[in-house]
Amino acid sequence: MMFPGTGLPLQDPLSSPIHPLRVLTSLWLPQTLIWHLWNHPLQKDSFLQITLRDMGSVKKERFIGMATVLLKPLVKKPRKILFVNDLTLLNHSMMPTDCTVTFQAALMTYKDIEKIGDEDLLAVTAQEVAKQKLMFPSATVHKALSPKPQHFQVRVQVLEARQLMGNDINPVVKVVIGGHQHHSRIKMGNNPFFNEIFFQNFYESPMKFFDEIILIQVRSHTLRRKWLGLCQPNERNSGVRGYLKVTICALGVGDQAPVDQKLIYRVDDTDARIFKSSVVPASVAYLQLFIYCAEDLLLKKQYSVSPVLEVELIGEKLRTHVQTQTESPIWNQILTFQIQLPCLSSYVKFRVLDWRKSEPGWGLHLDEIGTVSLSLNQISSTGAEIEGMYSGFLPCFGPSFLTLRGGKKAPFRMKEEDPNIPNIVKDGLAYRGRVFLELITHAKSLQEAKMKDLSLDVISIEKHQNRQKYGLCVIFLSCTMMPEFKDLIQFEVSIGHYGNKMDLSYKPLVSTTQYSPAIYDGNIYHYVPWYNTKPVVAVTSFWEDVGFRMNCLNLLQFTRDRLKANLDILKSMRNPRDPALLPQWEKLLRELVEDCKRPLPCMTSQPKATDLDKNRWKLRRLLLQELAQKAKQAPPRDMVATAEGWLYRLNAVLPEPQMNLPDVMIWLMSREQRVAYAQVPAHSILFSPDGARHSGRFCGKTQTLFLQYPEGEGEKDTLPAQLRVCMWLGNVTDSRDLELLRQGEVVVYAETVSGGENQAKFKDQWGQQFLQHCPNFSDVMGHKALPKEDFKEPHGWHWEGPWTVEPQRRLLLDTDINKSQVLEEVYENQRRDTTGTWVPAAIPNTDVNGEPVEAREIVKCPQGWHVKQTWAVELNHAVDNEGWEYGVGIPPSGLPQVWNSVEKTYYSRRRRRWARVRYRDHGRLSHEQETLSFLQLHHPGLAEDEAGWEYGVFGSKFHLNPQPQSRFRRRCWHRRLAPNKVKGVAPIFLLEGSLVKPQWSRGLPPMPNLPFIYCVFNKPHHYQLFCYIYQARNLMSSHVQTFQGPFIRLVFLNHSQCTQILKSCAAPTWAQTLIFQHLLLYENPQDTRESPPCVVLELWQQDPQGKETLWGRSMWHPVVWLDAQDRILPPMRWHPLVKGLEDEEGEILASCELILETEVPGEGQLPLLSVPWKNGIYILPKSIQPTLRKMAIEVTKCGVEQAGGRGTSCPQSPAAPIPTHSPSLQILVWGLRNMKQVRSPRLLVECWEESLQTEPIRDFQTNPNFAQSALLLTLYMPTEETFALPLVLKVVDNQDFGQETVVGQATVHSLQPYFCDPWAEDYVPPRPPTLSVKKYQELLGYLCEKFWFKSSKAEDEYDQEVDWWSKLFWATGDTPQALKYKYKDYHTLKVYDCELEAVPAFQGLQDFCQTIKLYQERPRLDSPVVGEFKGQFRVYPFPENPEAPKPPRQFPLWPKKEDFPQQCLVRVYVVRAFHLQPQDINGLCDPYVILKLGQTLLGNRDKYQPNTLDPIFGVMFELSCTIPLEKDLEVQLYDFDLFSPDDMIGTTVIDLEDRLLSGFGARCGLSKSYCQSGPFRWRDQMPPGLLLEHHAKRKGLPPPLFSPEGDSVYYNGKKFQLQSFELKPPRARFLGSKKERLALYLLHTQGLVPEHVETRTLYSDSQPGIDQGKVQMWVDIFPKKLGPPGPPVNIGPRKPKRYELRCVIWKTTLVDLKEKSLSYDRINDIYVKGWLFGLEKDMQKTDVHYRSLTGEGIFNWRFTFTLDYLAAEHVCVLSEKDYIWSLDPTVTKFPARLIIQVWDNNIISTDDFLGVLELDLSDMPLPAPHSRLCSARMLEADPKWPHFLQHKHSSLFRMKNVAGWWPCQVLDGGKWRLSGKVKMTLEILTEKEALIKAAGRGQSEPNQYPTLHPPLRTHTLLMWFRSPIGKFIRVFWRRYHFKIIATAITLLIGLLLFNFIYSAPNYLAMSWIKPELRLNAPIQIYANIINAPNTSSTNSSNLTTPQQSLKPTTALKLKHLQGHMTHLRDILPELPAPHN
Repeated sequence: MMFPGTGLPLQDPLSSPIHPLRVLTSLWLPQTLIWHLWNHPLQKDSFLQITLRDMGSVKKERFIGMATVLLKPLVKKPRKILFVNDLTLLNHSMMPTDCTVTFQAALMTYKDIEKIGDEDLLAVTAQEVAKQKLMFPSATVHKALSPKPQHFQVRVQVLEARQLMGNDINPVVKVVIGGHQHHSRIKMGNNPFFNEIFFQNFYESPMKFFDEIILIQVRSHTLRRKWLGLCQPNERNSGVRGYLKVTICALGVGDQAPVDQKLIYRVDDTDARIFKSSVVPASVAYLQLFIYCAEDLLLKKQYSVSPVLEVELIGEKLRTHVQTQTESPIWNQILTFQIQLPCLSSYVKFRVLDWRKSEPGWGLHLDEIGTVSLSLNQISSTGAEIEGMYSGFLPCFGPSFLTLRGGKKAPFRMKEEDPNIPNIVKDGLAYRGRVFLELITHAKSLQEAKMKDLSLDVISIEKHQNRQKYGLCVIFLSCTMMPEFKDLIQFEVSIGHYGNKMDLSYKPLVSTTQYSPAIYDGNIYHYVPWYNTKPVVAVTSFWEDVGFRMNCLNLLQFTRDRLKANLDILKSMRNPRDPALLPQWEKLLRELVEDCKRPLPCMTSQPKATDLDKNRWKLRRLLLQELAQKAKQAPPRDMVATAEGWLYRLNAVLPEPQMNLPDVMIWLMSREQRVAYAQVPAHSILFSPDGARHSGRFCGKTQTLFLQYPEGEGEKDTLPAQLRVCMWLGNVTDSRDLELLRQGEVVVYAETVSGGENQAKFKDQWGQQFLQHCPNFSDVMGHKALPKEDFKEPHGWHWEGPWTVEPQRRLLLDTDINKSQVLEEVYENQRRDTTGTWVPAAIPNTDVNGEPVEAREIVKCPQGWHVKQTWAVELNHAVDNEGWEYGVGIPPSGLPQVWNSVEKTYYSRRRRRWARVRYRDHGRLSHEQETLSFLQLHHPGLAEDEAGWEYGVFGSKFHLNPQPQSRFRRRCWHRRLAPNKVKGVAPIFLLEGSLVKPQWSRGLPPMPNLPFIYCVFNKPHHYQLFCYIYQARNLMSSHVQTFQGPFIRLVFLNHSQCTQILKSCAAPTWAQTLIFQHLLLYENPQDTRESPPCVVLELWQQDPQGKETLWGRSMWHPVVWLDAQDRILPPMRWHPLVKGLEDEEGEILASCELILETEVPGEGQLPLLSVPWKNGIYILPKSIQPTLRKMAIEVTKCGVEQAGGRGTSCPQSPAAPIPTHSPSLQILVWGLRNMKQVRSPRLLVECWEESLQTEPIRDFQTNPNFAQSALLLTLYMPTEETFALPLVLKVVDNQDFGQETVVGQATVHSLQPYFCDPWAEDYVPPRPPTLSVKKYQELLGYLCEKFWFKSSKAEDEYDQEVDWWSKLFWATGDTPQALKYKYKDYHTLKVYDCELEAVPAFQGLQDFCQTIKLYQERPRLDSPVVGEFKGQFRVYPFPENPEAPKPPRQFPLWPKKEDFPQQCLVRVYVVRAFHLQPQDINGLCDPYVILKLGQTLLGNRDKYQPNTLDPIFGVMFELSCTIPLEKDLEVQLYDFDLFSPDDMIGTTVIDLEDRLLSGFGARCGLSKSYCQSGPFRWRDQMPPGLLLEHHAKRKGLPPPLFSPEGDSVYYNGKKFQLQSFELKPPRARFLGSKKERLALYLLHTQGLVPEHVETRTLYSDSQPGIDQGKVQMWVDIFPKKLGPPGPPVNIGPRKPKRYELRCVIWKTTLVDLKEKSLSYDRINDIYVKGWLFGLEKDMQKTDVHYRSLTGEGIFNWRFTFTLDYLAAEHVCVLSEKDYIWSLDPTVTKFPARLIIQVWDNNIISTDDFLGVLELDLSDMPLPAPHSRLCSARMLEADPKWPHFLQHKHSSLFRMKNVAGWWPCQVLDGGKWRLSGKVKMTLEILTEKEALIKAAGRGQSEPNQYPTLHPPLRTHTLLMWFRSPIGKFIRVFWRRYHFKIIATAITLLIGLLLFNFIYSAPNYLAMSWIKPELRLNAPIQIYANIINAPNTSSTNSSNLTTPQQSLKPTTALKLKHLQGHMTHLRDILPELPAPHN
């Protein structure tokens, strides 16, 4: 044994084990090495030699050191451990080295070693687990999961995160894949950008791989660029805490990772779909197992066990206490496991061990009694099985029993998968007892819950142990297809320990049939001659009542069976136009809806129902409702896939884990040994009183069982027997009216087992006194003494009649009774006497084994036989000329072990073989009738004492007539038993116990004697079987002749027939009807129609020597017609041919029908149906034969390569019109490729019974193409698609001495895609391309290259504003908005996210010839490809009338292939790669490109891209090659390693020949424009006009005709104008002439390959079929005969441009104030820091603005950042080494993002975070011109405002300079809010501009552009002196503003109140007194002045008072009034002056 770096050979010459030597080394990881010593123990001189080698060295296993250790201490003390610590190793010179080794060695027995690394015994359970985990409603059919390990890969790409909650966080992503942790780099900020990818490879079986937890459940195996909602595991109710964008994919063999063309960083990525976590990270649960008791624990006979139960879950093992010396232990113990939900393991494994002491000094010994596994998926549910709100349930089980199994295991599972038989496959076949337990899962810690007393639980679960008596009845109807058994056989039926005849601890039961021989059936098989007397067994047992549980299961089983039956019929309809297809689909839906609507028995009201019963009842009920709803809405589309998905989901909920009843086992026994078995689930035969649908599907019905050998026994691909049985299982109280079959009488006999009478012969006298070792009365084997007087009738039965003699005729049957001829042989033996003379031996006549036989002279020919030739000596083997063979006699037998043909003197014995053949007489009776006649023979005339004797010897065959050698005779006595009148129970279930009192003899336990039960049928029914066999197909053989001598052997019960033997052909067609007449079936015809016997069709092949070999067999049930008048001819369908019940080896087209004969058959009666007879055989009826038409198959030969494809111009639709003529097949044979070690291969084409072959390729190494181009094969083919025949291709290599070997073969399964109509007007046959030009065209090309291309050299030197990468980004849509090119529509290319061959429009580039892969055998998933064939096929009608015109040949006979092999110039452009598989420890790789073409290798390992998984190569390789000799271009990517050999990352292969031959122009992509110079110059060798001419020639069109001006062309019957393509004259530079532009436009309309970049998947041999990454590239192929090509394209990668970002922080405002001053003011010491994302090391910050009271800070500070920006991708590029010792820098790309943070400076404590601003420089919001216009809405990612109201964004790289206000925000309460504003100026300069306009950081020199002056800030201490009043007011106002406002309001109210009180008396007085005004005139004047301001002065004199006389006082008042008027005039100057 070796492990990496270490070898430990054990030096012992006889080392091979009984005791293993176990060594535990501790080098890097503990390794355990075991040597098995077999029967050679250690000696005192045994030693252990340790050698240490370096396996990873470049050289071979570099030697490091060695050491030798004597094992003498282990010999002296074998129970001690030899511990060696730090043993020094020696070098080659035996000098000590610095290396040491530490190890332990121990000598152990097998019992000490626990099984480690055993095979996966839980393959089936794990498969079901994986299926249930993938349970999603889908039309996709889920394939069954294989236990074979496969390669898998999981990829997780973490792109970026957004909106992470928290302030000033440093996020890191941890990814766990299958238990392996991966960490991302630590980032800063709330929106970090990661762009990291993690890989994890697995080499596991699918069932283990899919056992991993998937928290994100989707319907695809890929999540691409999806946002995941993040949540905190400890705060489930906290909601989403951020979002993470990832790409996740799980890849298996053949899967390809999705292609993502988008940029790694996209600003506009606003996918609203977010995958929120439906399961907060796995919660801890506690799984409690209540282990109560067990029963029936037996390991060996008469041996008591000390059982202990071991439970294993997720690698953890717990054991119960040991219960000594008991088979029914009671543990009453709780075992608790702590698990996570979902649980990492899918099952709980239980092992019951026998804990006993071993030999003294060897400790304890553990023997495994039995095992059982409990699937967690069957006892829990995640809720994914149902669409909707169903949430599932936690694991729960019982209390219930689990059945233990052990012993021999099943070798494989049969095709009839039953989801209820998983355990027996992995746990064994023998019943080993049951364990009673309960499982409960707690979601919370058990420390919080109070533990219950287990004794109370024991009382509560006793109701589940209540037992009922069950009865099992089995009727054996037939046993056929058996191999030859020389001994008598019998069948044993058992359920648990009940019925096991080896287990004597239970009451004896009638569980075995009578002994019977297996007789020959006339063909190759044997059968048991039961005929009208069918054996019956009856077994009673005691189990729990689980009828309520089985009723539900059987109802589901009924639904599943009906769905599967309808689905099988649907699958057999291969023709989509079959008229019966749609009715069958409607029938399936109708029956599914009907079954799903049938309610399941309710479990909630069932008292014995467990929690698991209730939960699974709810789950099943919801699933049935959902399936019923889906079936109602299912459209007739994808019918098979949809129905298979429904069946898959039904199978997932079908298993019943609480199956208390063990399965019924039927064992075939011979010589008291179990030979083969059949297993029947108990629920399938369980009777239910609730109705037939609640009963098992085979309860009381006939079923066919195919027996199997246990693992490692029996011959391969052989069946032990085909058994037809009728079974019933149920409660005995339900068996009162038990009637399994509609006819037949059940009789019970006490027969040969109890009544054998024996006599011996002595001196020609018979008598019992001559018996020596045999009792007078015994059983049939002569073992047990059974006197008739000792028999007693069982309870419930009585004797009926006396004892009678009846010979055991079945035991007397001649096993050769059905043979037509028998070879008889007698060996004549002689010995050498003392004189050396040969004399007769003591036993002169023997058989081949030396047993005595009669002399040949007295051997008589039996009655009914005759002999044609007398005895003759056999001379056809190794004998001398007289037939003697010689040897040395060896005692005690005296027979030699080896015989020789040459006589020698010391030989003492010789013998010779006499042989003759006897033939059966052709009498009136058939073989079966003779057998029946013998079984019913009776001699009434004989005396009683002479009647019924059988003559012979025990251990050999007995005869009815005495034989000369007979020395013993016996006769059998029978006595019939009749049942008493017992109510309520079937009498057969009362046959318990022995009929004879058992007695011990010779210390052995007594053997019980039991009656035998028979079901006797008095009247047989005769049937006729008609089997219509047409043909077989899809048969692959490694012989030159596909199938040698094929014939069909049809087996039906004990009858078989063979078809005619055909000659070798690919699809043997018999078109024959096999008819079986007078078939005897004894059961009722109604039973036969419901469950007919199975028809077995076997395909055999016969070689020229006559040896027959089985190829495969197919089995199905025939259609039964009880009335021939109602018969409908069954349609023929394809049935799979299965080899060994495992692999399909083809399929056969046939159908069968079984018709009841209503009349008594007579002699010579004809078949019931009129079947045509031709050439001595029955042929198929005309109505069932397929319609044949003569077809021609045309094959064009190109060569043998790896080929496969379709025709381009031939109609590809399957609905291509099928002609009325006979079809013809024409084959284009082009050549063979990649065939290794072949000399002169030829192609053999076989279709049906016709074949064609090519001439051998004489010089395959220089030209692998065929000399002959086309083959034509004319044959009759069926027109129906159902009967379509495959085409077989074989490559035969002609070797020396005439040897021919098939070196490769392939099958074209369907020729339908190749049908074509050669008379169609638009049909164009495929033509090879034109790969050479004429002389004048060569001259034109030379001039074009010399003058045209070179004339543009000066223009190439002109620095263009665009390059090839611009075209790439235009195609991917990732062009920056700032980079616009107005002529980009003229220069675009196509980017394919797959290989060019995978683009559907280009038909795999196999339009001219297909590439068909060749295999050595039938292709499977991992079959190696041995070569390729390149060719094409055409099938078209061929006239049957020879005078009719023949259609044109599709592949013309090309006289020469001068263009092949072709010299070509190949340019390979490798653009970039992404998602590569990491190869280094750091999770990255250093990739470089190597090209391999033939023997040419190109590439430089020094030009690797360091530390990247997404390298950009941008390289072009140019090389020359010869096609097809060098056609496979291999692009390899390697990982550069400094010291160790470089690792291959992956490779992709391109078939250059397909591209060269394709009519799609794949050799050079068609550019969008024809440019004569410039950056997008024309690449092809030929201009567009010449390309259009060649394309027309290939299409069979006349050449295009251009006008002289070149602006119009006549092509394909149409005229095209240039103006129709160019609406305006083009303004782009460098465009070609009008003619070339017009030709190019036309070429683009022909579907040719455009200028492109293809994305190819990389694969590696270390992980076959696993995607290792993608590479984007394209290939140009230039045949040298077409002239020189254009200049190569420059695709060198773009280099980032260096910029300098200058950020001037002017001021901040409204910043949150955090601190409090001594005066309780809110103040901050503000400073600002900033950095570029990804360049955190260059973080800069301003000075501190102290004591800001308003949140305003003035800085005038400059930040300067240097960045390398790639404008085409909107990212910054950073190249730096990860570590000091790193060899190369790592290039990372990240967005150009500026982060500005505002902080509060603290001296003692940490600084306080105030706000953050993140600006994406390529898409940043424009600043606000004033601070009041600045708001947080500017930063909203998805604003709710309309587009015209949204804030504008722009790129700083386009604007160059921008200034203004931006908002800062902070996370508060889970939401972002505005926390301040900052005024900045941002300016971006190129490196050159930065040098010219130099500026320093902060305010340092050079302080310019602009000059930043120190800010004018007032010192805090001087503020009080400058404005003390203001400061005082501000202080008091801030502190007492509420009191000040309240005082002011109070004073104002008081003032108003005082004024009111003061004015109130005067106001009241004036209001009450009302004094009059006496001077009215002035008031009137005043009124006039106001009312008439414009009155003239003259009029004013007329103003007088109405009173003529005034009092003296009036003058005084008037004077005062005039004064007032004067003052009023000063205000209003327009008033008139008063008069006087």
